Parts: sequence; structure tokens; C-alpha cells
Amino acid sequence: MKRLLLCLGLAAAPFTAAAADAGRFDPARKAVEQGEFKAITSILVAQDGKVVYEHYFDAQGAQARRDTRSATKTVAGMLAGLAIADGHLPDASARVFDHLPPARRQNMQHPDPRKDAIRVEDLLTMSSLVECNDEQQFSRGNEERMYLIEDWVQFYVDLPVQGFPAWMPKPADSSRGRSFRYCTAGVTTLGEVIQTAVGEPLQAYAQRRLFDPLGITAPEWQLSPLGLAQAGGGLGLRTRDLWKLGQLYLDGGRVGGRQLVPATWVRQSLSPQASPREDADYGYLWWLMKVPDGDAVTIAPAMAGAGGNAVFLLPHKRAVVVITTTNYNERQPHALTFKLLTRDLIPAL
Repeated sequence: MKRLLLCLGLAAAPFTAAAADAGRFDPARKAVEQGEFKAITSILVAQDGKVVYEHYFDAQGAQARRDTRSATKTVAGMLAGLAIADGHLPDASARVFDHLPPARRQNMQHPDPRKDAIRVEDLLTMSSLVECNDEQQFSRGNEERMYLIEDWVQFYVDLPVQGFPAWMPKPADSSRGRSFRYCTAGVTTLGEVIQTAVGEPLQAYAQRRLFDPLGITAPEWQLSPLGLAQAGGGLGLRTRDLWKLGQLYLDGGRVGGRQLVPATWVRQSLSPQASPREDADYGYLWWLMKVPDGDAVTIAPAMAGAGGNAVFLLPHKRAVVVITTTNYNERQPHALTFKLLTRDLIPAL
């Protein structure tokens, strides 16, 4: 589950937009059908709020709810913004333990004042001080260890504080003052923070405040063994649902003439908050990908999940691109998706 949405019904069979538009995307379709990008399951391209290309490469078609894997994390960031807008959380600086059941702190292993000071923003930017790193197999907080126990949130709460040996930059020495370490358990915990703050199950709040206004129906949530909706990954959404979520942020949080997510939250979410690597910055649970644009580089915010599943915002093209895959066991699946985007899809726009 490492790293990676207008309301129209579609038949389950493979669908392609009007031929006049679709022809521009023939090179992409042919490359996928010839296996160059392994197991791509769907592509949707929307420009100026309208679908200009849509194709399904598997038998499940348009109605299939795709496992978005870690693209779910971006949805958690949207819900955090809504919880703040609704007055359930003061702002992103809210302390996490002020909005978790008291037993979490009372039963904590490795108690530390620095853990008490963890804020919602730390979870949104993958930069809390506990030792949690999904990209390090020896990390105590690696998500694969979390799935072995019942209580996924307590798993995060019990983690010790990260140590910073001489060869590892301390947060104060890191870009934007944050030590980025990809941590699914932290976003899982953010889900319970939101749930506790709003006073209703996370999935019910998400449906009422986000999905219903967008016309997204019957999402398939993954649940923890204790019944918590997993904010950190696995949410099942249709390809058009993913487009609706991406279009919402491309449009500054507005849908149907209504401001659904505050514009200020959208701007904060799509602004660099941490710097995990040279080719990407990180916002509030959004990847900010650096995409070649002629002789320049443009920023493409992305929801991203394992296997190369992705929703890309292309502000310079006024476009949203959704790519779903089942490349979970392929080497560098995100690179395959990025190549499809930059070589075949962006030029067609």
C-alpha cells in the first residue's frame, strides 16, 4: 500500500470518448494494449471540466471500484480540511492527542513530551517525530508490521521517537524544517483524529461532507480489525470518482458553483510543505510532481498509490488525468505511470 473524480453513469463495457477527441490518444491506447505499461486498467483525461478521453483495458469497465491504495491518503487530507471548516478541529496545528480518545495517551508505550506535541500538520506532511518509515524494512513503524496487530492506531501511538544519527539530517536541518518519512500508520491515526473530532464514523462523515456533494456512491472502505475506516489506503473508487476528486481541487475546492472545500485549504494542500526527494515536493498528503514542460518544469499535484495508481492535476493544461493499474508487483510502477503521462497523454492535450 505504499505511496498513490461530474456525475455521469457509464456502461460496464470499455468506453472511449468521441472519436474526434479520442484519436489524439491512440498512441497511448496502443502502447497500453501492446503491454508497454504492463497492467494499466483505465485512463481518463478531462480538460476544462469535461472528459476528452476515457478507456478501460479490463473486463470490469467503468463501474469497477478500483483499489486506490495510498491515493486514499489524499482523501484523508480533504476530510481534515472539512473538519477544520466545520469547526471540529481548530486548524492544522491542532495537537493529535487532544483529538484522540484519552485511553490512547494513558496506555502509550514510550511516553515522551515530544509525542504529546505531535500536530495534525505533522501527519499531513509525513513528518511527525515518531520512528515510522514504510520505505525502511527495519523501521518499527513500517506499515507491514501494523497490519499484524488489531489496533492500528495504538500501533502508531506506541512508536518511539525517531533518532537522528550524524548521517541523517535532523528536522531543523531539513528542507522546510521537516524530516519526511513516508508513514501510513500516521495517516491511519489521522483518520481516528478526524472521526473523534467530528463525532461520527469516518466513512459516514466522508460520505455526507465529501462524496455525496460530488455524486460518489458506494465507496468501498477498508476497515481495521477494530472497525476503523482506513484513511491510509485501500479505498475503492471508480475511475470517474477519482476524476471528481481531482477536478474538485483543480477548481479550487468548488463544485457546481458551491465552495465545498475551503479555497485556502486547497492552496495550502497544494503548496510545498516538505521535500522528500529531488523530483517531488509534498503538500498536505498530495505529491507535487515536477513534470517536464518543454525547456521548463511545471508542478503536477498528484494523488498516488501503490502499483502506479494516480490522479494528476495539470493546471497549465486545465486538465485532470486518472490512471489506474494493477502493477503492484512490477519494478518501478510509478515510473511506468509517469512515462505514460508525460510521453503519451500530456502531448495529446
